[in-house]
Amino acid sequence: MPTNVPNNAQSSEESSSNFPFVGWLRDVAPYIHSFREKTFVIAFAGELVQEIGLENLIEDIAMLHAMGMRIVLVHGIRPQIEEQLMLRKIKSKFGKSAMHAYRITDAAALECVKEAAGELRLDIEAAFSRGLPNTPMAGSRISVISGNFITAMPVGVVEGIDYIHTGLVRKVDSTSIKLSLDSNKIVLLSPLGFSPTGQAFNLAFEDVAASTAAALKADKLIFLSPHAGLKDEEGDYITELSMPQLQEYVGQHHQDLDLGMKSLLNISSRAIRAGVSRVHFLPCNQDGALLEELFTHDGIGMMLASSDIENLREANQDDVGGILQLTMPLEEEGILAARGQDVIERDIQRFSVIEHDRVLFGCAALFPFPNGVGELACLAVDPDVQGSGDGERLLKRVEMRAKQEGIKRLFVLTTRTEHWFLKRGFKRATVDDLPEERKQIYNWDRKSMVLTKDL
Repeated sequence: MPTNVPNNAQSSEESSSNFPFVGWLRDVAPYIHSFREKTFVIAFAGELVQEIGLENLIEDIAMLHAMGMRIVLVHGIRPQIEEQLMLRKIKSKFGKSAMHAYRITDAAALECVKEAAGELRLDIEAAFSRGLPNTPMAGSRISVISGNFITAMPVGVVEGIDYIHTGLVRKVDSTSIKLSLDSNKIVLLSPLGFSPTGQAFNLAFEDVAASTAAALKADKLIFLSPHAGLKDEEGDYITELSMPQLQEYVGQHHQDLDLGMKSLLNISSRAIRAGVSRVHFLPCNQDGALLEELFTHDGIGMMLASSDIENLREANQDDVGGILQLTMPLEEEGILAARGQDVIERDIQRFSVIEHDRVLFGCAALFPFPNGVGELACLAVDPDVQGSGDGERLLKRVEMRAKQEGIKRLFVLTTRTEHWFLKRGFKRATVDDLPEERKQIYNWDRKSMVLTKDL
């Protein structure tokens, strides 16, 4: 028996430091539970194959499948088509519109498209056949289903240019795809579609992915693409946008966006409007980006949220009653410090709320202190929707407001939710770390724990 096995007297923090995977597993377990039986459409550009290879991505997707997630995988082939054209000494031809740069696919180019799609599809199927190497699932059979799920139509003649065999998605056979997912299969879609008369069309993989996600009402549509994310006025990458925020951003930065990014945002907006809950934009040249986005709080890319995010707003006097309904039960249990109606009315401009159908389901407040310090207070979520992510969205909202007000460090006082905040980037601190003004009114009877986070 090893002599360094931790005894029962050791703290969980010490145990996690000795066995890092324990802390990691505790962090990701809620996400695994939340994502089980959810439908993800994952689309990756052909550039990913060239830059980091297929092996690790396929292993990551196989692991998601093993966790109970329903996966539709869509692959791109643009660089692979270029390789085939070069081998046959055929010149690439493109036509441009305001929102797209479509390839002109004549008969010769269509043969290159078929060759590229077939080769990559076989490579993907072969990679899945390996199971999960060096794990108990090594050699296990992961079934992949491909087929004529996509009905296409021609782009036709646009601005005098005939795109010939370049097409758009007309219809997705969502019934057959759902039957395959119900049978525990991974569905693999290539960027090819077929007309009712049997003609083949070269499609954009983004169009295939977005149309499929919309037809399935997927929980997530995830793009791994070479397009850089969006940046804010300070040059930092934006991590989350709602549809109204995206529309405002595109209106202000239309000239700065490259054509590929404009097309991707347009297609993604269409998917959101069709009922897809979340669209994620990830770099295709970073190994592990998919897992980091799904299983860490801050993620790695940008998320476009559905219209529900519009209900996350700043509070007004009409919200006082709803806030009291959220906070009073927690005050009675000693989880929140007592405030009362007069205090909430006085400080209402410091609150943010989440509203669904004119009913408040969550609230949080931000109180500024000197020297770039702010307090996150009164974070409360209705018990009926706990676990839906409203608490995290409120936290992000407060962090965003704090940054806008020049606050560099947040602190929170809590008696029972320490670990929730620790998982979201806060660190343990002491009363001595509080601003002097806050330290003077600290309630020693409650003995609240102090946590801080640098923004």
